[in-house]
This record gives sequence, C-alpha cells and structure tokens, in this order.
Amino acid sequence: MNFNRVILIGNIAADPEVRTTPSGQQVASLRIATNRTWTDKQGAKQSQAEFHNVVAWGRLAEIISQYVQKGSLMMIEGRLQTRSWEGKDGVKRYRTEVIAENIQLGPKGAGTPSPAKQEAKDTKQEEEIPVIEEDDDIDVKDIPF
Repeated sequence: MNFNRVILIGNIAADPEVRTTPSGQQVASLRIATNRTWTDKQGAKQSQAEFHNVVAWGRLAEIISQYVQKGSLMMIEGRLQTRSWEGKDGVKRYRTEVIAENIQLGPKGAGTPSPAKQEAKDTKQEEEIPVIEEDDDIDVKDIPF
C-alpha cells in the first residue's frame, strides 16, 4: 500500500498569489515556512528554516485569497506532487509542491476581527440587564440557584 500525505504547520512567507484559470477555476500559490530547532554537540541551539511550495484549488484558493497574508500561521494538509517542464534554455526542470486538500487557519491578530465574527457581533442583540435599586426587596425564592 502506498501513502502520500503531508501535514505542515508554519507561517506564510509571502502574500499568496491567486489566479483564475481560463476555465474559471481559482488557484492559489503560496510558500509556507517551517522551522526545526535542535541542540548541537557543543550545547548551542541551532535552527533551520525550510520553505515549501503549496498550491490550492477551488474553494480553498478562495479562502486563502480572503484570509491569508504574509506572516499568517496555518496548517496545510495535502499530498506531494512533482511536475516537470522544459525551460527556455532547453533544460528539463522539476518542482515538488504540496497540493492542499485541507487547511486550517491560525489565530488572527487581536485588532483585526474576521468578517464573519464582525458580522455576528453587529447582528447580536444586546441583552437587557435589570437594574435593582436599594429600596427593592429581593426574596430568596426569586434567586434561580
């Protein structure tokens, strides 16, 4: 049995590039950076960044175009695919990409609410809180707990 599955959690390295194919389908290309840290033989912390090319199609591309920007944290789940082409110089070139099949967006900054949350906040009705004045009598039987 063969298995081709990739899960990456990292930060977007540059704003995604979103295009529409001649058939009308959207496609997003982006780079996600992951890092690895370890301690070397001398006890010093080392770190290495790795950049991954990601392609998302259809609805995932739409979501990425709306909500993802450089620096965003996200999880991408998909499969590896290598494509090849011949360059203008006649040399055959290869590129391995992650074809996104599922994504999960990371938290947004505190000052920038998502459009869905802002709309829910705008439509939420305020709950009226009763005011109790000092001369009102409160019976213990009226307390719900």
